[in-house]
Amino acid sequence: MSKLILVRHGQSLWNAANKFTGWVDVPLSERGRAEATIAACKLKDKNYKIDICFTSLLIRAIETSIVCLTECDEIRGGKIPIIQHDSDDPNWHGWDKYAGGEFNELPIFTSSALDERYYGNLQGLNKAETAEKFGEDQVMEWRRSYSTKPPGGESLEDTKNRVYPYFYNRILPYLKQDKTVLVAAHGNSLRAMIMELENLNPEDVPGLELATGVPIVYDIDSEGKIIHKEILT
Repeated sequence: MSKLILVRHGQSLWNAANKFTGWVDVPLSERGRAEATIAACKLKDKNYKIDICFTSLLIRAIETSIVCLTECDEIRGGKIPIIQHDSDDPNWHGWDKYAGGEFNELPIFTSSALDERYYGNLQGLNKAETAEKFGEDQVMEWRRSYSTKPPGGESLEDTKNRVYPYFYNRILPYLKQDKTVLVAAHGNSLRAMIMELENLNPEDVPGLELATGVPIVYDIDSEGKIIHKEILT
């Protein structure tokens, strides 16, 4: 039985400032790094051993994955985490050519497919001030609806359309090999993945909340179906 562990990145500096972040590359706050450390300890307490990790190209998700995999030696089985830049980005100077050492290294694959939803013209704006300007209902629709795009940005449906193929082509094959897979990503890219995993309808999306730094663990069978779900609060 394989395990899929989803972790929304720890609090970023813009989360703390209540700003729309999207693709702006903002690092973790002090609290965010602490949340990632706590997540690692929770995984250690459950005796999970990570075989492979996937994350986005944004630093807050990468930081979360690195902290999770370096704070507790036990969850990486003594292996050294190595970032493997996927070949979908040609500017990584051939680093993706290194295949890694299966027995002493733990690969962390980065991909833009797992990036946060693009918030377009809202990026950098304070959420409360934006709600005062456009109305709370409009801002909530931009933030939580399935198909409505914020001005100049992506809808959750758009995000899903890049997350799904990556999940099926890159992540699911490892789950079918009985691997324990960690995915450190973002609220909306993980919502898109959870919609598929749990067969949720678009109308279920507004109520789907993901806390920062809290691991969600799925037991997955050989066909990629969920057997059990646990949130490590």
